[in-house]
Amino acid sequence: MRYLLFIAFCCLLASCSSIRVNYDYDKGTDFSNYTTYNYFSDMETGLSQLDERRLIGILDSTLQFKGYRLAEEPEFFINILSSEYQSAPNSSVGIGMGGGGRNVGGGVSVGLPIGNGSIQRHIQFDFVDAQRDALFWKASTESGYRDNASPSVREDRLRALVKKVFSKFPPETD
Repeated sequence: MRYLLFIAFCCLLASCSSIRVNYDYDKGTDFSNYTTYNYFSDMETGLSQLDERRLIGILDSTLQFKGYRLAEEPEFFINILSSEYQSAPNSSVGIGMGGGGRNVGGGVSVGLPIGNGSIQRHIQFDFVDAQRDALFWKASTESGYRDNASPSVREDRLRALVKKVFSKFPPETD
């Protein structure tokens, strides 16, 4: 029984810390035309300055590994948007009362939330063509977030997020 509870607890922890990513892109875009990038100069990420620096550093190394160069006059710009929210608790306990007799029945049930909801962070990456000023690729992520995490944990979390987001960039053409 203890072993079963331990497995259930581990699954619950793993589901809370997952990174969910959604992608969208313009199917008419030839991604091989893009080799240089930069960030919007007026970008307001919504992240702390330290987390923003960490994220941009990780993003730069990832894109450079994929063959893209940071340039003053790029072929596309990157915009990053972020927000945090508290999710509702996932579990609750039901308390019920009921009665019945001689073909009459009734009942009342109330769900009581257990624990607090977790803090989630939403980060969106927009890639905009510099010539046409048109969005051609977008990824949005949702993942768990701890405000009191150490700098190394924050960096590891952002590294995992960027790795998952850019695992499918550029998209494979159909």
